[in-house]
This record gives sequence, C-alpha cells and structure tokens, in this order.
Amino acid sequence: MSTAVPGRAVGATGEEPDAVRPGRSPVLPRGTGSTAARIGVLTVCQAALLVGFGLLITGPARNMWPLTVEDHVNEGLERIRTGPLTALSYVGSEAGNTLTVIAVTLVSCVALLLVPRLPMWRQAVFLAVAVSLQALVFLAVTESVDRTRPHVHRLDASPPTSSYTSGHTGAATVLYAGLAVLVLSRVRRPWRWPLAGLLFLVPLAVGLSRLYRGMHHPTDVIGGLANGALSLLIVGRALFTDGSVVAVPSPRTGRADAEAEAEVEEREPGSTAVIFNPTVTGEADRAKLRRILEQHGHRAPEFIETTADDPGTGQAAGAVRAGARLVVVCGGDGTVRAAADALAGTGVPLVVVPCGTGNLLARNLGLPLTPSGALDAALSGTPHRLDLGRIEGDGLAATHFAAMSGAGLDAAMLEHTDARAKSAVGWLAYVLATFGTLRTPRMRLTVRLDDGPVLHRTARMVLFANVGTVQGGLTLLPAARPDDGLLDLLILDPRGPGGWMSALVTLLRGRGRSARPTTLDTLVPDGTGTKGVAVEFRTFRRAELTFAVPQSRELDGDPVSHGRRLTAEVSPGALTVLLPTREK
Repeated sequence: MSTAVPGRAVGATGEEPDAVRPGRSPVLPRGTGSTAARIGVLTVCQAALLVGFGLLITGPARNMWPLTVEDHVNEGLERIRTGPLTALSYVGSEAGNTLTVIAVTLVSCVALLLVPRLPMWRQAVFLAVAVSLQALVFLAVTESVDRTRPHVHRLDASPPTSSYTSGHTGAATVLYAGLAVLVLSRVRRPWRWPLAGLLFLVPLAVGLSRLYRGMHHPTDVIGGLANGALSLLIVGRALFTDGSVVAVPSPRTGRADAEAEAEVEEREPGSTAVIFNPTVTGEADRAKLRRILEQHGHRAPEFIETTADDPGTGQAAGAVRAGARLVVVCGGDGTVRAAADALAGTGVPLVVVPCGTGNLLARNLGLPLTPSGALDAALSGTPHRLDLGRIEGDGLAATHFAAMSGAGLDAAMLEHTDARAKSAVGWLAYVLATFGTLRTPRMRLTVRLDDGPVLHRTARMVLFANVGTVQGGLTLLPAARPDDGLLDLLILDPRGPGGWMSALVTLLRGRGRSARPTTLDTLVPDGTGTKGVAVEFRTFRRAELTFAVPQSRELDGDPVSHGRRLTAEVSPGALTVLLPTREK
C-alpha cells in the first residue's frame, strides 16, 4: 500500500497536483484549461474545414471530375459483389460500427489504466478524447452538409444522417490508428511493427467495406479518414508536445529501491557504478540489470541516480574518482552524453544501456534496444575506443557530444517536444512536434572547416555528427563513423516542394559508407556558396559556424541556449565503450 504525503494526493495523470482540499477530488494538472481551449478551437477549425469541403463537393464542384465518376466506382463495386466478399465487407463495416468503437475504446482505456505497472492516464485520455472529438465533428458535419447516398442497392439500412462524411471510417481511423500509435510508442517487442501495420489497415478496410456495401461515395470515405486523422493530430499535439498540461511531479525520495541498496556493500576501488535516469529506469528495470551484472561477475554494483541539476556528469566523475573500473549508464542520449563528457580521456569503460526515446548512439553501435539485452551483449563484448565531438559556443560551455549536435530545424523540433510526450509516445513525439517547426526560417551562416576558406551558406538545418543513422533507420550522414577520427557535417537547405523531395530521396537512397561525399552539386566558382544544393556533406576535424542571428541549438537531442556561434572539433578515441564482439 502506498504512503500518501500529508495534505497531498496523486492526481489523474499519476502526478501530484499543487494542493488538494480534504474531501474533494484532486485538482487537474496545471494548464488543463488552456489545453482544453486549444483543442476546442482547433476542433472548430477542423469541423469548418470538413464542412467547407463538403459544401464544395455538393455545390460548385459536383459536376467536376473526379466527382462525376464517383457513381461509376459504386456501380462497379456493386457488379462484383459475391457471397464471400459481402461477408468480408460486413466484418469490415462492423469494425467501424458505433457500438464496436465504443466497446473497443472503453476496453482499451481500462487496459491502459489497469494492465501496466503504472497507469497510463495520458494515453487513455488521448484515445478517449480523440474518439469523442471525431464523433462531435462528424455530427456537426452531417448536420451542415446534406448529401444523398449512392444510387445503388445498399446492403445496410440507411441511417438518417448525410452520406458525407463516413462516420464508420472516421471512427475506425481515430480508434485503430490511435491504438497503432500507442503500440509503436509503448511496446518494444519486434511484433509491434506488424501489429501496428494491421491496425493502420483497419480504417482502410472499413472505408472499402462501406463503399462495397453502397453506403458512401469515395469522397465521403476520404472525408472520414481526414476527420479521424485530424482528431488524432490535434489531441496528440495538445497532450504530448505543447507542454501546456504540467502536473507537479510527485516527490521522489530516491529510495524506491532502498531495500536493494541496503544489501549493497560499500564499494571498493575497482567496483561497478550504474548511473541511471530514474524517469526512464524503473525499479523492475534496475533489478533486472543488477541480476545481469552479477551473472557477469560484477558484484554489488552501486546504483546512482541522475538529477535535474546533474544529468550524469557529476555522478560519472565521482565514480571515476572513487575508483570505478566500469561505468554503466542507463538513460537516453542526454544521460549518455553527460556521462561520456566526464569519462572522456579517463580510459574507464562505458556500457550504454538504452532507456530513452532516441537512443541514437546505441542504434549506431549496433546494441540491442532493450536495456537487459544491451547490457548482456556489452558485458559479453570487448572494449572499443570511440571518438567524441567537443563543442562550445556563445552561452554554451565547452562539453562533449557522442552522437549529433546542431542548429536550426532539428533543434527547434526538440524545443517543441515536451519531456512528458517522449515518455508517453516515445520517438513519435518528435514527429508530432515537427508539424509546428516546418516553417522555421532559413538561416544564413558562414562555415569554416579546418584550415579551409570561409564558406557562405543558407540552411534549414546544420548537423555535426559522430554517427549517421537516426530513428526509423534513416541515414542522414552515410559516411559518419564513430571511430574514424573525423566528424561529419550535414547542411540541409531544400527550397520548395521539389527541394524537399530531392533531399528526402537523397537521404533515403543513402551513399556508400566508405565514401566521403563533400557535396551533391558543384560549388559556385567563387567558392562562396552552392547552387541548388538541397543536401551538402562535409567532413572535418574542426568546424566553426557563425549564424547571422541567434538560432535554436541542440546537443545529443537536448535543446540548449540559442546563440550565434558553434565550434566543434573531434576528440579521437576519447571514449572507451564495451561493445558486442562481431563475428566475421
């Protein structure tokens, strides 16, 4: 039974509110009102957009292509009806039925609150609110747009609502796509990808079933898909990325594993220190890691918490001073970076245990992305010396980064990604935050690499990189290697839709890792810039960037202060890391 703090109570988000009056319900987290208002305003805009589209297709555009051929689609589907297809379409249609959607939503929300070790209040609210808003918008649209159903034999009784939009499709989109988002963000098992894929396919199956059964025109189904998707986007951004809902965290005594720590003997020189971020490394995780360490002969490891004021640098430095021969770091890229900064040049081996959202270093080092798997694989491996990047700038004290650092679009995205969003939906929080940062202004900057000339550039984003691959397997810098004694520079400057498409194709295609690309286009003869270059690659040992105006900046996934300068240089072989042995 948990012990309550006198005069305090745990709120609906699992976090402690400012104050609770005796005999009353816990107050809502701070910012709930403003977030609800924002959701309301955006929902009204969503409804207006869909109503406008509906009035367009039933009014001025009704005699224009492709609306003029919609009836042919319905008639063609009517002609190919068979018994098995009709049975399948019934199943598909029922997946978006009102009662089915309500039942699945209720069961899912209850499961999110009762099944996990800690209730997922935010995820449950996300699903319930998104489904509810989709239904409200659907009712508003059907009341505003009067559209008759297709002139074919309908296999279901016609409800009194307008044909536009498809309510079944909209409900299926918001429910099953929402569940897919939660699966991708919360499940770490390999089967999460096929499961999420199946969930994403359900709305398409529902929409096709409604067409087959003669209940809707194709544009009605498109409207339903848009309604569900917009509801998910609006609620997801409000709850996971804007940071408006801020609950006061419950007090952490730092003694959640007090019983386990009481069994730990006082560490002698040569012992193992485990530095962990308590927000992403729970007590059960620590117990598993302790067992794996002991199986590999590391007895009585000392577990040391990071804090908001010290994310790992002080703890790692203290462990080295106390004689630790191995430092295990459990957290995200920020925690790993902070510890690596203290371990640089000491020769004390580091074990990376990915527990965060991005885990870029672990991904690029080929480590398993489960904490226990990564620890077991590393302890079975051998030491490797890796490079670090040393970076400084105006308002940024000299420090090291292990994966990537930069300025512009990616830094602005990270600024707009709330920490609670990352814990709630994982790396998908970055995708949601991207929508608010795509209009980040183009930067003007000068670049000087090693002893080369000063280059003048414009860019949406610049990245210093020690590794090249990010989430989803996308390789941003194909030649970057963490042990080659060099750092890589990416300058991204697409212009217009064609430029963005060109940049995306280039990044998806990738280049040979053994290659050392410089640029994808020819330098302007005077050397002051590039002509039509969407993506530019460079390698260097020391780089100096100067921006015309202060820019957003980031360091291994953590936003830092805005500024006009960044200087980065490689620290070759500065960090010793235990990595799995590769079979040849």
